[in-house]
Amino acid sequence: MAPKVLISDKLSEAAVQIFRDRGIDVDFQPDLGKDKDKLAALIGDYDGLAIRSATKVTQKILDNATNLKVIARAGIGTDNIDKDAASQKGVIVMNTPFGNMITTAEHAIAMMFAVARQIPEASASTHAGKWEKSKFMGVELTNKTLGVIGAGNIGGIVCDRARGLKMKVVAYDPFLSQEKADKIGVEKVELDELLPRADFITLHVPLTDQTRNILSKENLEKTKKGVRIINCARGGLVDEAALAELLTSGHVAGAAFDVFSEEPARTNPLFGLPNVVCTPHLGAATSEAQENVALQVAEQMSNYLLDGAVENALNMPSMTAEEARVMGPWVALSGHLGGFIGQMTDEPIQAINILYDGVASEMNLAALNCSVVAGIMKKLNPDVNMVSAPVVARERGIQISTTNQDKSGTFDGYIKVTVVTSKRERSVAGTVFSDGKPRFIQIKGINIDAEVGAHMLYTTNEDVPGIIGTLGQILGDMGVNIANFTLGRSEAGGEAIALLYVDEPVPAAARAALAETEFFNQIKPLQFDVS
Repeated sequence: MAPKVLISDKLSEAAVQIFRDRGIDVDFQPDLGKDKDKLAALIGDYDGLAIRSATKVTQKILDNATNLKVIARAGIGTDNIDKDAASQKGVIVMNTPFGNMITTAEHAIAMMFAVARQIPEASASTHAGKWEKSKFMGVELTNKTLGVIGAGNIGGIVCDRARGLKMKVVAYDPFLSQEKADKIGVEKVELDELLPRADFITLHVPLTDQTRNILSKENLEKTKKGVRIINCARGGLVDEAALAELLTSGHVAGAAFDVFSEEPARTNPLFGLPNVVCTPHLGAATSEAQENVALQVAEQMSNYLLDGAVENALNMPSMTAEEARVMGPWVALSGHLGGFIGQMTDEPIQAINILYDGVASEMNLAALNCSVVAGIMKKLNPDVNMVSAPVVARERGIQISTTNQDKSGTFDGYIKVTVVTSKRERSVAGTVFSDGKPRFIQIKGINIDAEVGAHMLYTTNEDVPGIIGTLGQILGDMGVNIANFTLGRSEAGGEAIALLYVDEPVPAAARAALAETEFFNQIKPLQFDVS
């Protein structure tokens, strides 16, 4: 059955056509996002939800989203999505951070010009038949210092444009390396150094607990007298009431805001003040940007629903379509390894250690980690997936560590998973053969070559004669058909293991009958999704 996608906001017809061309069943209801009750009633029918800013994806919506796998926002901001609830539900949240970068950066530059030359007020005055040349004395941008808070994708473009305007650029960004700062030609500084130096300050950071009110009253008072402040990023980054006071006192010479702490902004402390330019969140409002993000969101959702590619995800590691094709068998293997050890472990897990060897160490380890953890967590919650598993593990205080190493043995690469509890450590390793099928190659340090079957029975025992006969006799008496089996041992007479492939889950009565014999130290039924 083809995946079903709901578009609940306005997207271009070209984006809708991309879904159709890719064989996805798309339902285009551009006004549905405004009716949250109706959206909640309908969302259970869909695998994907494509939105803009009008749709609010709340806990209630997600509670009803029984089939939903991905939410994609055409644009950067995802404040309208409850990402924590989506992660708990196992729903991927994507955005399109690159489709409107140029447009938003250009709007910030335009707003800087507008407030520097008082263009909106001068235009209104001239339209009114006045000729007030002396009233609208502006300032040049050339040789002024621009302070950029956030030098990522959009902020980096602003830095480039500002340098082209012959401005001096200082940037505050905890994630900006000195190498990157040198490359884009800016001076990397701390916030307390930027504030008193900048003639203009522009913000380009997301709204988080760390960035909320980053320009607080205290920080605004540290700025140079006559500074002009531009915010085309997110409302809530600036204390608007404090800024209004400093504009009124003359300490701040002007401000240009495209975003506000409450939107739609019907009232705001900045409204009506002289030399304050306000626009209604137009940063991405160009025809080119709207088309770009719409097409990008359609491609990303299609790639995920059809090929498993995860692009621009906010709550799990991204994995390109090419990576998904190459890594598919390894993702399956890592899930099976996690599933094996998760089903084997009865005590609370304290730590998960994952070793990647050879070709496996060169892959997208973050995605493989999520698959391992999901396999382990499925014993606790069968509905857990690669998105929600790390959340579940974190909530339980489980420590996750990874190690990667060069090829060290017979195989081109392998993955080894070790689980640590208060009582023991247990490990299992596996690889992918040339046929693309995952294999278990080591259990508890004992080498083995075992395919993954849907229904398996794992046993441990001392290496003595009669084990195979006992297994066959008891399971046969209980009506359990053994399709195949694999054996392994540490040494002659040492610890031995057996993996039996059976046609259906082994009934509890059969396991009890095996336990009553003197042979078996451990008997565990295992199930794997091999579809």
